[in-house]
Amino acid sequence: MIHPAGVAEAAWAHLRADDRAWLLALAARAGAGGVALVGGAVRDALLGETPLDLDVVIPDGDMEPLAAATGLPFVFHPAFGNATVTLPDGRAVDLVRARREVYPVPGGNPVPQPGTLADDLRRRDFALNALALHLSPTGTRTLLDEVGGLDDLRARVLRPLHAASFHEDASRLVRGARLAARLDLRAHPDLLAQVPDAVAMADRTPRLWAELRLLLHEPRPGRAAGVLREWGAGTLLPDTALLDALDARRDAGAAVPFTAYAAALLHAAPDPGALAGRLSLGDRPAALLDRALSDTPFPDGTPERELRALLRPDAYPPLTGRDVLTLGVPPGRGVGEALGHLAALRRAGQVRSPDEERAALKAFLATKGPHASL
Repeated sequence: MIHPAGVAEAAWAHLRADDRAWLLALAARAGAGGVALVGGAVRDALLGETPLDLDVVIPDGDMEPLAAATGLPFVFHPAFGNATVTLPDGRAVDLVRARREVYPVPGGNPVPQPGTLADDLRRRDFALNALALHLSPTGTRTLLDEVGGLDDLRARVLRPLHAASFHEDASRLVRGARLAARLDLRAHPDLLAQVPDAVAMADRTPRLWAELRLLLHEPRPGRAAGVLREWGAGTLLPDTALLDALDARRDAGAAVPFTAYAAALLHAAPDPGALAGRLSLGDRPAALLDRALSDTPFPDGTPERELRALLRPDAYPPLTGRDVLTLGVPPGRGVGEALGHLAALRRAGQVRSPDEERAALKAFLATKGPHASL
C-alpha cells in the first residue's frame, strides 16, 4: 500500500538534515529504482524520533560502484553483493540488494535470493518493521507498506508476518520483546500463538542467544525480560528479579552498566559459566560479580556497590588496615592477622556492623596481652 504523501513527509522530516542530503544524492545515482530506507529507521521516524541507524535497500544497481561513488570509506561483501558505507560521523550504513530469503534449516541462517523491494519488506520480522521510505532518482518520497505495518504502528501492536516466523527464526521472539519494552508495544495474538514454537527452537537458533545478550544492553533490560515472561518465554533466562531492581536503580539516576546486568543474571543462573558462554559475555561480568560479593571496599556509585546493595543488603564497610592501626595494632604482620580474624567473623555472621567489628577486635587484642605484637 502507498500511503498519502504527508505520511512520507512526516517520516522524512525526522531524519537528520545531513542524512537527508546523503540519501538524496544516493538515490540520484542508484538508477531508475531509486533507494528505500527500510526497517527501524522508518518506524522510529514515524514515531517522531530521529533515527541514527540507517539501512538502505536498492532495487536496481551495482552496490560496489555505487558505494565507491559516495566518496566515503566502504567495505564490499561480494558473497551477498552488498556494501557497508561509513558516514563522516562514523556510523555504518548497509546498502543491500532487494532480496527474498528461504530457511533450508529452521534456526539456521537464511539463504538470500534475488527479489523485489516488496519481497524484501515481506521477509522481515514484524509488520511495523516492514515499512519503507522510497526515494526516486528525482527525490520524490513515498511510504511503502506491504503488510499493514503503519496501522500496527499506530495501534502499538507487534505482529509477525507469517505463521512460521518464529519457527524459522526464534530470535525474532527476543527481538520482539526488546522492541515491546522499549516502544511500549503489545503483542498481537498471532505473536503469542508462536511463543511455544520459539521456545522449542531456542537451542537450535544461535541468533536467539545473541539477541538475549543484546537484551542486556536495552535501556531497561529488566522490563524486556519481563515481557518475555509475560509472553510465556520466561524459561529462556534464569530468574530476572535482580534485573528489575537494577532498572529501578537506573531510573533513579544510578550508573548501571551492561556488565552489572550481566553479573546479576549470572548470579541467578544455576550454571553461571554455561550461561556466560552461551551469551558470549566474556570474563568481565563474572569478575564484577566476584568483587560485588567480596568485602573489598568500593566507592559509592560504582557497579560493585550497586550490585552489593542488592546481593548483600546487610553488607557494611568493613574495618580496614588503617582502622586496625588506629585501634592499637602495631604495623606489621599483626595487621593482617587482625583483618583475617575479622573476615572469619564476618563469614560466620558473628559481626554485622563496623561497631561490632571494633568490639570484636578489642576483645581479640585483649587476649593477646598488653605487649603482644601479634
